[in-house]
Amino acid sequence: MNAQPPIPMMSYRGPEQVAFQRDELGVILSLYGRMVAAGEWRDYGISCLREVAVFSIFRRTAEQPLYRVEKRPKLRDKQGQYSVIGMDGRILKRGHDLRTVLRVLERKLIRAVD
Repeated sequence: MNAQPPIPMMSYRGPEQVAFQRDELGVILSLYGRMVAAGEWRDYGISCLREVAVFSIFRRTAEQPLYRVEKRPKLRDKQGQYSVIGMDGRILKRGHDLRTVLRVLERKLIRAVD
């Protein structure tokens, strides 16, 4: 008779990577679609890493991103888990509500008419 060793209990370590939820992507892609229609943005990229999820916005594919929308769940109780970062690395807006944080980019859509 063969004795099988006990199966080790898997402990919960949390998610392997951070990702945007469906409703969060809906909000981001809604703004992205309006900016594409206005001719401002042309491409995007999504990165899901261990501590951060990043939605990068490009004017052209081969450039550095104009803006990055980041989700860092570890900052949820402190400064807010969402942030918009400019091309130069400055944090343009940070907060707990994604719609509020993205308003800094919606201002770019409003232009004066000559």
